[in-house]
Amino acid sequence: MEFRDVVRRRRMVRRFGPDPVAPEVVDRLLETAVRAPSAGFTQGWSFLVLTSDAEREQFWAATTPTDSPRDMSAWLDGMRRAPVLIVALASRDAYVGRYAEPDKGWTDRDEARWPVPYWHVDVGMASLLMLQTAVDEGLGACFFGISADRIETFRAAFGVPAEWAPTGVVAVGHPEAGGAQGSPARRRRKPMADVVHRGRW
Repeated sequence: MEFRDVVRRRRMVRRFGPDPVAPEVVDRLLETAVRAPSAGFTQGWSFLVLTSDAEREQFWAATTPTDSPRDMSAWLDGMRRAPVLIVALASRDAYVGRYAEPDKGWTDRDEARWPVPYWHVDVGMASLLMLQTAVDEGLGACFFGISADRIETFRAAFGVPAEWAPTGVVAVGHPEAGGAQGSPARRRRKPMADVVHRGRW
């Protein structure tokens, strides 16, 4: 598929069909993800891949909020059908450690030197590459986060070390019509004139 078509066809899919995703396709998603840029070539990312029924059920049990200000039942009904969940995690320690090395020289390891948490930025870029690869493979995917109050439950369920923080989760599968409608169904895409500033704001 042409890259332009991949970009234009990418959508957050929220409902998946019953067919599995071939293991070699999952491998291609991950092989593409690690081609993302990373500050200092730190590559401070890890990916927890959940493909069995038991693994995915454990994930949803650990991460589904017990209370929500809005009805999440339609979203959960569609998302729980995804045959592949890839939790993308970032290591702050990897980045502050990398930038304390001689070629970078921030030996104090002070997080305040970072204008934004690039560990999560880089993992976000890796996640986008997975979303695009899913489209190229004829699949659907959705990126979503783990609720802050469920992160420790998630860590405990899967033995995730404290160093690693989940940036988000990529759900992958064969798209099925009738999923929960996302924000693009209710909001228009901003025109370029509203978001692009050339030479001066």
